[in-house]
Amino acid sequence: MKRNQSLLIIGKVWPEPKSSAAGTRMMQLISFYQSLGYQITFASTAKKSAFQFDLERLAIEIVSIELNSSSFDGFVSKLSPQVVVFDRFMTEEQFGWRIMEQCPDAFRVLNTEDLHFLRRARQSSIKNTGNLSDVELRTNDAMREIASIYRSDLTLLVSDVEMELLSVSFQVPKSILFHLPVFAEENIGPIPCFDSRDGFMFIGNFYHEPNWDALRFLKESIWPKILAKLPHAVLNIYGAYQSQKVLGFHNPKQGFLIHGRVDDAMEVTCKSKVSLAPLRFGAGVKGKLLEAMVSGTPSVTTLVGAEAMADAQNWCGVATDSLDEFVDGAVNLYSDEVLWEASQARGFEIIQKRFKSEIYLEKFKDRFFEIQRDLKSHRETYFIQQLLQHQSLMSNRFLSKWIEEKNKS
Repeated sequence: MKRNQSLLIIGKVWPEPKSSAAGTRMMQLISFYQSLGYQITFASTAKKSAFQFDLERLAIEIVSIELNSSSFDGFVSKLSPQVVVFDRFMTEEQFGWRIMEQCPDAFRVLNTEDLHFLRRARQSSIKNTGNLSDVELRTNDAMREIASIYRSDLTLLVSDVEMELLSVSFQVPKSILFHLPVFAEENIGPIPCFDSRDGFMFIGNFYHEPNWDALRFLKESIWPKILAKLPHAVLNIYGAYQSQKVLGFHNPKQGFLIHGRVDDAMEVTCKSKVSLAPLRFGAGVKGKLLEAMVSGTPSVTTLVGAEAMADAQNWCGVATDSLDEFVDGAVNLYSDEVLWEASQARGFEIIQKRFKSEIYLEKFKDRFFEIQRDLKSHRETYFIQQLLQHQSLMSNRFLSKWIEEKNKS
């Protein structure tokens, strides 16, 4: 590949690696593409944030773009990128057809973060039935997201469970999918021991609905039971974008402490004895649990929380959907040093086996260049991709053009 070829990332949001796992994931992708010699432009319709990463420090051009505006056509035509990365399927819906028109030969990569339709289906099931025993996956969200996957040349999935779901339940060819998880970096600093740690913790970006639901579940159902067994225990809550509802949970008398955003999630995780993550729904790989493993902090979570990371029997703590088992597991980990150290060791093993970048990046590089070298042949293999690009099925395109004309009047 010639160096300094152009790669465009269309972000749903500006990356905030200190606020969410999605931000961390995006920065890891950026690092990989830069290692291949690409000159990266990052564009987004989102409002700028005081907490977004300074991409210009990495010699990345940042561009604010508009929805439903032909101004994007001129911008992307002039840029003429060889590769376009869509950050989540919504950006592919909004801009994919414009890329097809202006840069038909660009290699189109979809980064899912998680399968949105899976997360939303699970959320709906929890809301309607209180459990995940009968999740309806064949939804409008699924049709939209899978259509976006087919329109793309390659789709990146952080979860091997989600890759299997797509290939088995929806017959999406594995050849257009690639499992590329969020990576875990080695903790090069000293890791505090059992006796030097104190308190339980929960951390999460509260824009993310599973985190708000988990916090409420902690407050109403889990923490009172833990407190009954450990009357002097404290639960520290950290995370970005806390609403008044979140702040209203602050209760020092109950040891339920809301601290807000932190600059270094690893630092507060290393100080905590046990991480609690009672995620009742969600998808993808949970960044908070990966950080806990790196920090040597055992965790108590649900089966959804542990999904695509390790099975319940080999979890670095406790993974269960039973409320009583969750509470007992949290209390036992907090009180038993031998159990705590064994769980910590399992976390380190999980990282080594599943989340080291060197396990995946060379294979991803090979697959990336394999498709790019013969993109025409790759596309001709999948007639359904051409079908979904047919003008009669491109409703997003015509809706966008209609909105643009309407906005002019």
